[in-house]
Amino acid sequence: MQIIKPSLARGTRDFGPALMAKRRYIFNSIEGVFRQYGYQPLETPAMENLSTLTGKYGEEGDRLIFKILNSGDYLKEVDETAFGQAKTNQSRSFTALVSEKALRYDLTVPLARYVSMNRHALAFPFKRYQIQPVWRADRPQKGRYREFYQCDADVIGSASLFNEAELIAIYVGVFKQLGFKDFTVRVNNRKLFAGIASFLDMGEQVNEFIAILDKLDKIGKEAMWTELVAKGANSAKIQAFYNLLSLNTAEAQWQVLAEFSNDEQLALGLTELRTLFDLLKGFDLGKHVRFDPTLARGLDYYTGTIMEVVTHEVDMGSIGGGGRYDNLTGIFGVDGLTGVGISFGAERILDVMEQLRLFPASVQRSSDVLLYLFDEAQFVYATQILKMLRSAGMAAELYLEAGKMKKAFTYAEAKNIPYLALIGDTEAEQQNVMLKNIHSGQQEAISTKQLAQHLKNAL
Repeated sequence: MQIIKPSLARGTRDFGPALMAKRRYIFNSIEGVFRQYGYQPLETPAMENLSTLTGKYGEEGDRLIFKILNSGDYLKEVDETAFGQAKTNQSRSFTALVSEKALRYDLTVPLARYVSMNRHALAFPFKRYQIQPVWRADRPQKGRYREFYQCDADVIGSASLFNEAELIAIYVGVFKQLGFKDFTVRVNNRKLFAGIASFLDMGEQVNEFIAILDKLDKIGKEAMWTELVAKGANSAKIQAFYNLLSLNTAEAQWQVLAEFSNDEQLALGLTELRTLFDLLKGFDLGKHVRFDPTLARGLDYYTGTIMEVVTHEVDMGSIGGGGRYDNLTGIFGVDGLTGVGISFGAERILDVMEQLRLFPASVQRSSDVLLYLFDEAQFVYATQILKMLRSAGMAAELYLEAGKMKKAFTYAEAKNIPYLALIGDTEAEQQNVMLKNIHSGQQEAISTKQLAQHLKNAL
């Protein structure tokens, strides 16, 4: 038998019990807020038809889609001439010959596909949340994985900007609940970009302008200036755009932007931003939301409001993002269904919370109490206590190696179990347990009838 050295595929990781407890804490917190806002759960398959995914994420995004080889002899049905030409001239054409499916890149395009297929059975606006893994053939690095979970909430079938306001409120509510203090939801509108590009003399290169702007955080203003000039931008106008960035208020920035161009889309984008920020006043989100004209969000399907969440406590990049997409279902033959959604980057959120130590101690607790027997004669009594505790909603387990208290302590500490219930002949006779606090060492006799309530009060 050949011995294989165990290893992980690059960009993936295992989640043991300790990390899983933390992930579940994050997921449950997010899901709880989603449900408070009336969102319903949805799951879609891990794989989609390749044609469903390609062309929705831009040229770079398409390159990062994990393709799945056709099952069986995937070259058998391929025409030899077509195969030779594809292999020689164009790797993308070759992929189309041998792959019909792919792992999902995000949760939004599968949502659009689902809505298109089930539109007659859905109540609109359709509000759904989805917590599932996605895959991207990206270069692994800090905070970036090839397999990771997204936690999405979307509204399909409503053009009201109140949806954007509620989604931003969801962001703020979740991150506050998780213990984040210094974070910002950056907000912009993609309708502004055509007007700004026109002002910079890049009117025919809007997509190029957006791509360069999207890299600002990575390359800095100087490199961005160089790239804009290389694409034909006017240097003096670039400086005017940079001056805009130094203004202190959104209103001041909007006023200057309105003077850049008489582009209709730019004017519409400014109107939408003003309306959105007026709506946000009712949510009282304070310092956590700001307009950012440099926010681009690279996905091609965004058409209006775009948003991104960053924490200033840890260098991690964005920990959430989303936006408005008009008629994404149109590619599936269903026109007129606008949508807007957000996504939480669960893996990055976990990494940030680990660094900031934001997880409460209770998250790591596998059980509330561990029962320990001095001898095996008390198994029946212990079983009765276990049944009573679990019926009361407590997590309880029994240490099976009777007479080995040191090992029981070590086991309880390893699993973050705060209490040890010691049971011997005396306890069984008096119908109580000797309850010991693992951390303080204090112990007291508690009757079995009072044990569950005592633990609930103590935890």
